[in-house]
Amino acid sequence: MTGQKSKYTLLVVDDSEMNRAILAEILADYNIVEAKDGREAIETLKKRRDTISLVLLDYVMPVMNGFEVLKKMKRAGMTEDIPVIMISSENSPSYVQQAFELGVIDFISRPFDALLVQHRVANTLQLYTKQKKLARMVEDQIVQRERQSSAMVHILSNIVEFRNGESGMHVLNIQSLVKILLTRFLKKIRTHAFRSEDIDCICMASCLHDIGKIAIPSSILNKPGKLTPEEYEIMKTHSAIGADMLSRLPLMQDNHLLKVAADICRWHHERFDGKGYPDGLKGDEIPISAQVVSLADVYDALTSKRVYKDAIPHDKAVRMILDGECGAFNPKLLDCLKEVADDLPSLLEITAKSLVAERTPQADARTLLRRTGIQSQEHALNLLERERTRSDYLDAMTEEVEFEYTLDPPTVRMSSWAAEYTGWGESFTIEQDGKKMICGMTPDEFFKLSNKIKNTTPENPAIDHECRINVNGRSIWARIVARSLWSDDDPPRYKGVIGKMMNIDAMKSLIETLEYRATHDSLTGVLTRAAAEEKIKTRLKGTKTKKAFIMLDLDYFKQINDSYGHAFGDTILKRIADKLNASVHGERDIVARVGGDEFFIYLENYKDNLDAIAGRIFNAVTDESEEFRLSVSMGIAEYDALLFKDPEQLFLAADRALYTAKQTGRGKYLFYDSSMEHTFSNISRIADKNLGENE
Repeated sequence: MTGQKSKYTLLVVDDSEMNRAILAEILADYNIVEAKDGREAIETLKKRRDTISLVLLDYVMPVMNGFEVLKKMKRAGMTEDIPVIMISSENSPSYVQQAFELGVIDFISRPFDALLVQHRVANTLQLYTKQKKLARMVEDQIVQRERQSSAMVHILSNIVEFRNGESGMHVLNIQSLVKILLTRFLKKIRTHAFRSEDIDCICMASCLHDIGKIAIPSSILNKPGKLTPEEYEIMKTHSAIGADMLSRLPLMQDNHLLKVAADICRWHHERFDGKGYPDGLKGDEIPISAQVVSLADVYDALTSKRVYKDAIPHDKAVRMILDGECGAFNPKLLDCLKEVADDLPSLLEITAKSLVAERTPQADARTLLRRTGIQSQEHALNLLERERTRSDYLDAMTEEVEFEYTLDPPTVRMSSWAAEYTGWGESFTIEQDGKKMICGMTPDEFFKLSNKIKNTTPENPAIDHECRINVNGRSIWARIVARSLWSDDDPPRYKGVIGKMMNIDAMKSLIETLEYRATHDSLTGVLTRAAAEEKIKTRLKGTKTKKAFIMLDLDYFKQINDSYGHAFGDTILKRIADKLNASVHGERDIVARVGGDEFFIYLENYKDNLDAIAGRIFNAVTDESEEFRLSVSMGIAEYDALLFKDPEQLFLAADRALYTAKQTGRGKYLFYDSSMEHTFSNISRIADKNLGENE
């Protein structure tokens, strides 16, 4: 105990040398520093603020009394970090109230009771040590919360960058230039609708401007040469796809950041003269957030190396933008670009460093801590209860469970809130639940976690593990961050584990949702063409099973929309998708929507005759028992490794068979044969949407 106490330094402030000597004797286990008056005490605190653990302060002193010392300590913020125990015989209510208001934590009366003094000092130090630990926890939580949205946005944007073959600096460059331009723009146009605090929101939302590219095939996304007109049309869909993905998230309605991001996603390729896409907006019809991201995106694309081009020098890039070679932009934003052009490279570097610094958990930690409102002036009797309340509140808010596992006995312990949250109890042994679920995990998952812990060492004690767990009958994704504990023996002995279990179900669900939105058609729920082709490419390699493509197109769909309305047309498309899904084997076959009223089916390892399968699908879609009889045309092509070298050729063959069926009467299905080789001059009707408009 003496060794533990010696790490604390106490400042004894009393004009009586005898009183200082008595207290020094009573508290001999601590490091004692003395001051004979208030002025000397303040000077000592200024020099040794970081090392003083507690102040024992007399009230009646020459030069500066105890209350004056407290006022100076409070103004300097010292009472937030250093507890003060008042030494006084005075106990009137007004005196006591003023002392507490100035930051006193407790009182010690003269004559001194040695045992009482020792207990008061020990309890106060223990409470303040715990409070400082709690303050660090709160600080970490605030920093973490302020950056959780940022982290999620950057994770998603980096996924897109990785697929797009761009450098990790692209998103950071966009953010930096957006901040520079908007800051300048706001100074010039003070009457504009957005405020200075909106700049940070737009900067963060800009990270997601290309999230829709997650749905673009990598063969187009990373093509080293110039895109064909057909490929460019596919590439252009990323803006609408990104906006659609974000707008359909459940939390979209109440999340301003996501709303701004959706605007940027959809309209960052619009141009001020109305010649952009996807909606041809003009002038201030385009939100300023999308306008500035558009300009920043063009500048970074010009000045960065890509798979299809080299980087263009800064001066040339600025000149191209100002001369209108990259499309029309808001003249006021162009003025801002002109004003910063000479210093832009250095400004970008400075702004980027600032943005990175803002993301670090250590950034301005003291300021964040002050924002929490934690005060050190609370009475000692309330501190412990407040600490417990805060701890339970933080656990409940973050759904983070702190736990401790001891080896002897093999017991897990956690807080009362954590016990209620998990349904596991505050204390339990591992063996009691070993047959079915161990700590809410399956035995296999627990075995994986145990192996990670067994492989820790005193030098490398940390583990990080993600798995599904069961909390009160609910299965969630959790991240377990833990540290093994070791004795001071030689060699060290393993003693147990301390750790934290965090609910990451929302993050996992968000990623899964975005992946689903990126790969599935929003109306019918079947795969998009791009997502289906990615799967099929893998399927066609290295297998000798039967494979076939079926292309399907509704006859007279334009007339259906014109006669009954688009809502009815959407209902028809959904019904067809449902029937196609019901007609195939979901585990091995693929149904996808090409676009408009066109679908395709990929069949694999089928046992029935292909003609019989095609007839069954055709009859299911055109079922006469339905109130509204549909007419469809189908084209079928069976895979032959000698004829078809890649999925696109097989796809094209089925498409030619479909087109032949439509040319020769519609309402039927045909199999591809060599006579169809030159149908419509080898140009896919699917790629040319104009051909489909007249059918």
